[in-house]
Amino acid sequence: MRRAYNSVLTLPELSTCPQCAAPYQSHRVCPACGFYKGRQVINVKVKAS
Repeated sequence: MRRAYNSVLTLPELSTCPQCAAPYQSHRVCPACGFYKGRQVINVKVKAS
């Protein structure tokens, strides 16, 4: 009975970034471009191919 709550847990919902259209968690900085609420918060290095 103690473990019955484990089946209720869900994955976090993802939103799309308005700057780069990458999926990210709501209310967090986009890991792809570094923007949050329309302004750049962190600088993200671009991977070299």
